[in-house]
Amino acid sequence: MLLTVAQVVGGVFSGSLSLIADALHNFSDAASLLIALVAIRIGRKPADDLRSFGYKRAETIAALINLTSLILIGLYLILEAIKRFLSPEPVEGWTVVVVAGIALLVDVITALLTYAGSKHSMNIKAAFLHNVSDALASVGVILTGTLIIWYGWIWTDAAMTLIISGYVLWQSFREMPKVIHLLMEGVPEGIEIQDVARAMEEVEGVRGIHHVHIWQLDETRRALEAHVVLEDREKMDEIKVKLKEVLASTFQITHSTLEFEDNHCAH
Repeated sequence: MLLTVAQVVGGVFSGSLSLIADALHNFSDAASLLIALVAIRIGRKPADDLRSFGYKRAETIAALINLTSLILIGLYLILEAIKRFLSPEPVEGWTVVVVAGIALLVDVITALLTYAGSKHSMNIKAAFLHNVSDALASVGVILTGTLIIWYGWIWTDAAMTLIISGYVLWQSFREMPKVIHLLMEGVPEGIEIQDVARAMEEVEGVRGIHHVHIWQLDETRRALEAHVVLEDREKMDEIKVKLKEVLASTFQITHSTLEFEDNHCAH
């Protein structure tokens, strides 16, 4: 928060839009980390009567909030950069370089702290992307300040703001479909329903599979429900065990609900 205030003050004093843009990024970083940590805490709560599958999707919702905020910030910065191109303002280069250098150090440290968790969590990955985009933005702002000092190219401030905004939007729109797919209970990536049904039908005693639904409970757990037509109901328990083994070992589906039917009532 102190860094954000320092960057805003530095941006206003120097007249640098790109430094203010970097400040908004840093503010969104702090907010994103807070949201991510709160979501992790909520996600650890066990299942109860209100949330029978547990609270892990809180982290996915947090990722959606963070990515949405990035998109809004990116669009705002593009609008401001266009205004600055139309009405250029003087920029104090040294102030830009010094403040952005401090911001870069903080951004790199924060990004390193979130990197490991970003490999396994959409939530942490969204926060990590905030940090990476901020670090790159700080590098760009330093470059801008240097060009202004050396050559007086004040237009580079607005140009760098557009570059920062474009990168933020690209990262956000690339990650957003994954988050939405999970919230929409889409079929997990790399799984075809027909392949799952075919593998289940290969289990001895299974005559057919229909009404198959597969979705992600959260980022790590996959679920399935299906109707299983049996050749012989007396072997139902044995078949159920084999089906669950196939689902877990072949497709990493660890939560399955199976409804068994006799051949004559399959339809």
